[in-house]
Amino acid sequence: MNTVIILVIAYLLGSIPSALWVGKLLYKTDIREHGSGNLGGTNTFRTLGVKAGLIVSILDILKGTTATLLPLLPFFSNTDVHPLILGVLAVIGHMFPIFAQFKGGKAVATSGGVLLAYHWPLFVIMLAGFFIVLKLTKMVSLTSMILAMLGLLYTILYNIFYRVDIPLLIVIILLATFILYRHRANMTRIKAGTEPKVKWI
Repeated sequence: MNTVIILVIAYLLGSIPSALWVGKLLYKTDIREHGSGNLGGTNTFRTLGVKAGLIVSILDILKGTTATLLPLLPFFSNTDVHPLILGVLAVIGHMFPIFAQFKGGKAVATSGGVLLAYHWPLFVIMLAGFFIVLKLTKMVSLTSMILAMLGLLYTILYNIFYRVDIPLLIVIILLATFILYRHRANMTRIKAGTEPKVKWI
């Protein structure tokens, strides 16, 4: 029974629509009606500003981190669920949130939260790489897709040269696939030269 409960909680944590709730509670704005309409940090930055964007991004990261760390709670100590499974469920919840008609974000920040909980060195590398690549491309979407591929490369090399961690490799493949799939429209705009660029970096 505890196994079912922890799986459901992981999904529900991911389903918390941070961008929607922050927008409505603090700014009286439904972010789905502005910008790209996406419930994520990027659209929050663009629509509500830097402060709101940071709040939403941090909350989205924490969703993945909290879900992945659930087995550390005494109540779930007897459950035999790999923490990365819980992280993936949180990411799925973020993309398809039950609290927002199953229309959510693009998996980037919550995926980062999973890495923060399970393999923090990769999270730090990805975070630093995000700002470096964003500085060069000026496009959050392109940066996210590039970082997804770099994360996969890192994990492959980690498994070959340092320590075999097949669950991490499988999950990184899944998360990279999620991120690329959720950025399909962005790919089209990038090819057309119409993808919005950030001006603050």
